[in-house]
Amino acid sequence: MSRKIRIGLIYGGKSGEHDVSLQTALAVMKAVDFNKYEITPFYISKKGEWRSGAPLLGPAESKEVLTFSSGETAAAAPASNALAPIFGAIQTKGDVAITATNTAAMKDTGLDVIFPLLHGTFGEDGTIQGLLEMANIPYVGAGVLASAVGMDKVMMKKVFAQEGLPQCIFRHFTRTEWEKNRAYHLVELETAIGYPCFVKPANLGSSVGISKARNQEELIEAVNFAFQYDRKVIIEENIDAREIEVAVLGNDEPIASVAGEIVSSNEFYDYKAKYMDGKSAMVIPADIPEETSERIRQLALQAFLAVDGSGLSRVDFFLGKIDQKIYINEINTMPGFTPFSMYPLLWQETGKPYTELLDDLIRLAIERHTAKQNIQYSFDVE
Repeated sequence: MSRKIRIGLIYGGKSGEHDVSLQTALAVMKAVDFNKYEITPFYISKKGEWRSGAPLLGPAESKEVLTFSSGETAAAAPASNALAPIFGAIQTKGDVAITATNTAAMKDTGLDVIFPLLHGTFGEDGTIQGLLEMANIPYVGAGVLASAVGMDKVMMKKVFAQEGLPQCIFRHFTRTEWEKNRAYHLVELETAIGYPCFVKPANLGSSVGISKARNQEELIEAVNFAFQYDRKVIIEENIDAREIEVAVLGNDEPIASVAGEIVSSNEFYDYKAKYMDGKSAMVIPADIPEETSERIRQLALQAFLAVDGSGLSRVDFFLGKIDQKIYINEINTMPGFTPFSMYPLLWQETGKPYTELLDDLIRLAIERHTAKQNIQYSFDVE
């Protein structure tokens, strides 16, 4: 009998989406096949403190995960010890950690693959991915580039524009630009976009920090609110549209799920509607013409490849209620796995249950890592 695959599950994090990450981690811990896998939890607090726990022998309960996250159990190890199983041969000098990045170090970790269930800042933006790349450890999901581009809505939209993907009108600016020339930006926004419009932090997900502005007073308030979460904001036109989403799975040859529709319980699909009240309806498959559904699925694959995606992503679209025009909204390179999450539900309807989906994600991570070992990153000069 072959041994179990050892997975390091990283969750929590210094992010406005910390609590979303806990929900996602709990869902994975409950659903994973413990006959195949051994799970070692790694929790990152809101302050950035790392804690590790003993390998899980079975599905985790909510109380256990939250208690472990607070560091109240004997199984929780402090930051210095928590990092050691991940990076193997590690030396610490002051606040600087030097990690071994060769294959031998990987064998010392006791882990076969890392599953970073970190949403938002420091988890979905390429930072944790870069750390794992340096440590030469397989990990689930998008790489550094796709994560960073997918996280930054401004850069994402620029890539989509280069790819010729249809988008709504948008504008963006930094805090410095806003403070130096607020009057100019207000005129520009009111002329190019008008009201109502949506204001978002450029680098955040799960609809955190998003507001709908109906007049100039609300616009100023919304911009200042978004700046609490990022130094850069993006403003988008309001489109009277249905919200359609597609799940993508794979590496260089990805596949797309059926399309699903979100019918929000609130005026728009905000944080509360996504993760708290459970009242938003998910219509899967979406009640749209087959031709439209196929076009959206193809655009989702195009967007995934445009950012050099890998593992998984959820691609979100707007479908005009009157003209039936398709607009790509965004790509999410680490979609949630909570009970209310669209990503696993889309695959379930497509014929891939949750446990099989997890199997595929782990397999894809290992396959990508194995392929990269054949790349030569340096050369000897004679």
